[in-house]
Amino acid sequence: MIFRNCAGGVVFYANQVFIFKNEKNEWVLPKGIIRNKDLSRDVALCRVKIEAGIDAEILSTAGGTSYEFYSVTRKEPVCNQITWYIMHAKTKTYEINKELGFKDGGFYTIDKALEMITYSQDKSLVNLSYKKYKDMMRKESAQAAEAAV
Repeated sequence: MIFRNCAGGVVFYANQVFIFKNEKNEWVLPKGIIRNKDLSRDVALCRVKIEAGIDAEILSTAGGTSYEFYSVTRKEPVCNQITWYIMHAKTKTYEINKELGFKDGGFYTIDKALEMITYSQDKSLVNLSYKKYKDMMRKESAQAAEAAV
């Protein structure tokens, strides 16, 4: 079995999360393989930019997921282990990279995204990350209000 370390982003803008449809018509989150001595956080930010055209900043780690599939081209099983980051998009602007096989996507309300996302572990990841994101935004807002006084 081939083991691959990957990194990706759960990207929020206000009360919405970014998801897109891949070449298999699955609704997923942006992610990519960590190569050489790249840092997972750099890979996650880079994949969000390359796949979705989004400038984002990392707020926190979100956790990890893994899945296995059979690679027809390699003729052996592959296990992807993904480190996820909670990200905040600087604007709601995005551009789906269709050259990479992505078909559709955008920022969706959390409820809508949870209906659309293909895999249950990605749904759980988005749900838990959104709760953490809201808490961080609330604290940041309270600190800004305190600093203004």
